[in-house]
Amino acid sequence: MQKLFQHLIGLPIALALLAWTFTGPALAGGTLTLKGSPDTPIQILDHHVEVSIQNGFARTEVTQTFFNPNPIAQEGVYRVPIPKGASLSEMTMYLGELTLEGEVVGKAEARKAYEEEKDNGAGLAEENEGEVYDFHVSPIPAQGELRMRYLYYQPIEIDTGVGRFLYPLEDGGVDEKAAAFWNQESRVHRSFSFHAVIESAWPIVDVRMPGPASVATIKDLGDGRWDVLLEAAGGVELKSDLIVYYRLANDLPGRVEMLAYKPDPNAPGTFMMIVTPGMDLQPLTRGVDYVFILDTSGSMEGKFGTLADGVARAIGKLDPMDRFRIITFNTSAQDITRGYRTATPQGVAKAIQLVRNINVGGSTNLYKGIGLGLKKADADRATNVILITDAVANEGIVDPKAFDKLMRSHDVRLFGFLLGNSANWPLMRTITEATGGYYASISNADDVIGQIMLAKSKVTHAALHNAELNITGVQTFDSDLGAIGKVYRGQQLVSFGRYSTGGKATIELKARLTGEDKVYSTTFDFPEFTDEYPELERLWALDRIDTIQLEMDRGRMAEKEGGDAIRDLGIAYQIVTDETSMLVLRDDSFAKRGIDRNNKQRMLEEHAAQIVRNNNPVVSNRVDSSKPAFKGNAPRLGRSGGGGGGAFGPLAAGLAVLFAAASSRRRKPIHLRGEDDRS
Repeated sequence: MQKLFQHLIGLPIALALLAWTFTGPALAGGTLTLKGSPDTPIQILDHHVEVSIQNGFARTEVTQTFFNPNPIAQEGVYRVPIPKGASLSEMTMYLGELTLEGEVVGKAEARKAYEEEKDNGAGLAEENEGEVYDFHVSPIPAQGELRMRYLYYQPIEIDTGVGRFLYPLEDGGVDEKAAAFWNQESRVHRSFSFHAVIESAWPIVDVRMPGPASVATIKDLGDGRWDVLLEAAGGVELKSDLIVYYRLANDLPGRVEMLAYKPDPNAPGTFMMIVTPGMDLQPLTRGVDYVFILDTSGSMEGKFGTLADGVARAIGKLDPMDRFRIITFNTSAQDITRGYRTATPQGVAKAIQLVRNINVGGSTNLYKGIGLGLKKADADRATNVILITDAVANEGIVDPKAFDKLMRSHDVRLFGFLLGNSANWPLMRTITEATGGYYASISNADDVIGQIMLAKSKVTHAALHNAELNITGVQTFDSDLGAIGKVYRGQQLVSFGRYSTGGKATIELKARLTGEDKVYSTTFDFPEFTDEYPELERLWALDRIDTIQLEMDRGRMAEKEGGDAIRDLGIAYQIVTDETSMLVLRDDSFAKRGIDRNNKQRMLEEHAAQIVRNNNPVVSNRVDSSKPAFKGNAPRLGRSGGGGGGAFGPLAAGLAVLFAAASSRRRKPIHLRGEDDRS
């Protein structure tokens, strides 16, 4: 794709970026105007994105300038998809010489205060249904401009040596009520830029952006830093996602890395631990059964072509010893292969034709589709279910507790692929974790065949079973350590937690591999004082919120108890949740309402730490160098490619893309049945 753009005679980058204008659905990142309103839509003059990726998490800062073409002052509403796992932590408005910064409060309190203060200058950021942020800013002066900035943090995980960062812009097309209510203006009129700096203590050999964004300028700055820049004049529409992939060097060691934050020796600290197992799990030689469950409901329109192409090519890659079924579902469910088919050339050819002839329409009875797919499983063969959907269940059974019970009643592993940024990832998480599987979000900018093929590489290789990750010697709490079920080939384990005091600790990963009990361990010191990574507190809080939400979805925690806990965490650590919002007011308005400036202080600490890190060399956070937990290297795909920083090879690129954004974190309690040595 990059060569294609290089050979377009005299085509400026701005025109190349205009390819975005027709790749997305009707709704995307943009300003909202009520349908039927006589007002001219608020325009986006500038849209600038700054991303810093380092040490297991990303910091994304977005600055936009809005223009009001109307003869009277207006409220601006901007909507954008939420990145999975993101903690919206800052919102700033610039009113002339005045800078207004946000504080997180309860959702109802924030909405009430905004409505009362918006004529004097106010802003509001809410997490809305359909997995989007709504930003409200007011007033935008008549025929005048207003600048807004927001910032969020999110974990970045490495899978099979590849990191993936997604900047979501493309709406999932699943919120029919919103589409009927709003007109959306997504064009950037004056200037656009996307700038990312990737820092890694482990050598990065390749960085790329697929699709129209392949015109980006990518530079190796040396000393573990890469720079990615995509910029254009006006005319860009915010309708397509931007994805950055970066590939680490081959044959890096298995390792344990840890980041910590404990600025007060007399108070608990926060840690993020990243375990990259150093074992190249061996391929399984017996045949495997695959059940492809494909969502063909109306919400998949615009996405199903991508799905069908990926599935068709994936079926073509199956081994002759494998068997497969294809289930489709919308209002009802159908077994279009009428049972299992052996992956012979003839069987594969017929199945590919069936998939390419599927029509899309109707509602989404996800429960019925999964239920049909789980039937006829052969107890003597490993069964792996590949579910591809946006998980927007709106027909039949929709209760997450029912899905959890259904999945636990069958001995299968379910691997979920969520298409679209507004997909229902909490429900998909409930479904996959009940079986010891996992899921990934897929953008139309992703390589779907690569996604599915890497899933195949995981389920056709041996896995660690009954895995447990524990720490002794240092008291830890409010963590996601403990039982983690299966660990798949190339998977990284990321855990968050708190600890009471520093000191020497032992970490152990216990598991069964090919019938043997294995223990991988190392010893290192938890720091008694460190102020290097204050952002960890927000990431930890978000991880706890995810755990609480999962327990609520499973029916193990009451809705009110869970909602109160999420609200308390959101306010204490200043992150936007289902129960909290970011409120932007003048300083005197905050004081009048008795709202403390907790986020302002937290921002100062985070910004100071980031300045220090950015002005120093990239450092390794590995803690097991003197006593390695793993003797081998972390698995890589395409090892024979020779490295050296060249372009992704066709096979390695296709496979490595999969699940770079998958939720590899496992939360406890997870009780998996039938955890034997089958895959």
